[in-house]
Formats: sequence, structure tokens, C-alpha cells
Amino acid sequence: MRFGFSGVSDVGLVREVNEDAFLLLPEEGLFCVADGMGGQAAGEVAARIAVEEMAEFFRLTGRDAEATWPFPEERDRSYGENRLLAGMKLANLRIHERAGADDGLQGMGTTLVCASFAGPGRELLVGHVGDSRAYLLRGGSLSQLTQDHSLLNDILRARQLTPEEIAAFPHKNVILRALGMHESVEVDVQRLELREDDLLLLCCDGLTGPVPDARIAEILRAGRGDLRRTAQALVDAANAAGGPDNVTCVLAQLLEA
Repeated sequence: MRFGFSGVSDVGLVREVNEDAFLLLPEEGLFCVADGMGGQAAGEVAARIAVEEMAEFFRLTGRDAEATWPFPEERDRSYGENRLLAGMKLANLRIHERAGADDGLQGMGTTLVCASFAGPGRELLVGHVGDSRAYLLRGGSLSQLTQDHSLLNDILRARQLTPEEIAAFPHKNVILRALGMHESVEVDVQRLELREDDLLLLCCDGLTGPVPDARIAEILRAGRGDLRRTAQALVDAANAAGGPDNVTCVLAQLLEA
């Protein structure tokens, strides 16, 4: 398969350290964004471990490799889904182990959203933990593929809040699920069939916090296939809105199946 892809990460205008990381691995059809947390430089470490483990695992378990899955309960799933789940769970375990072995890294964790172009056709798998998101631009319309694992999103599922109540909610940054928090983790995975000209966006909340979805859609529609310029325009929009956090965007487009 042939891909168009680009990734950009920026520290923003407020933070001193960029605790985000992203992965572009087109030879394995894998793209990821991680948003680390944990104080000092621990979040940076967690995010880096996440993307490095995903890259190593996917390189070791290519379609021609005989994979030995470390999570037997997942063996009844499809190859692509099994591979994505196992990679994310291994990344979680490595982060948890590293935090347990180093007092300075205790409590570190990271969100992770991954897109895996899983086979010879147009199937896309999206896996995520936390509040980093995946979006799909199709026919000029933007749809959010993932649901945040956050306290705010849990409350929104239980009852409706006004935009003013959401803006004033004091715990918007509370994440209920992240890699490294526990020895095991629940990963949400979904699959969809891509169409011609579909554009995938993976991003952290440094983009989706300050920049409304409508503005994100505007920028994606204006990109006209220049993914590098479009990814940079998204980062610029977050910084123009105050740049309150690190901001990372990855764009991927299937050009040929």
C-alpha cells in the first residue's frame, strides 16, 4: 500500500517541555500519537516508550512473520486487530514496568491513539487509550472516530451540559484510562473501510482543546492534499488560540491499496 502522511509536534506557548510523541511507520501501515503525563520529564519518557514499543512490535510482527502473541485471550481476533491490541498492551506494560523501577518516573503515563492500515485492501483499524483522538474527513465532512476516556466525557454520556458548563468544568484534564497507569489496560479498537480521498487525523488534546472541530475541518478542507502544510496549519491554529499545551498532529491518507 502507498500512503501520503505527515506529522508535526510543537511545545506550544505555555509549556517548557514537549511531552508528546508521534510515529510514522508507513512500511507497516502504522501511525500513532502519544500525549505523556506525569510531571518533570516523566510524561516525555512515557510517550517515547509508547511509540518506540509500537514501532518495534510492528516491525517484529510483519505479515510474513510468525507472531507469538503474548496475550492469549486476543488470539480469536483478526490478525490486524490482534496485532494492534497486543502492541498497545505491550507498550502499556513496558511503561508500567519502567515507572516501577525508577522512583523519578512513578505515576507516569500517556495517552495513545494508533491507526493501522491492516491489510491489502482499504481496511483501517483505530485503537486508542485516553483522550488523544482520531478524526476522519470524508467528502468534506469531519467525524470523530474515538471517544475520550475522560471524566468529562463520562459525565456528558450521563447528562447534557451546556457549552458554558463544559467550559467551566474544573476537571477537564482528568483522564480515566492511560497507558502505564496499571499493569494491564483496556484498549478500544474499531475498524472501518476507507474510501477514495478519505483523510485521517490523529491528534492530542493540545489541538482539540483550543481549536473547535469546525475550525479543524476548515483547515483540513483547505489543505488540498498538501499534508505537511495542513499538519503545520493545525499546529499554528492551536498556538494562535493561546498554545496552552503541547500540540501534535499526524495526517495519513491511503493513496493506493
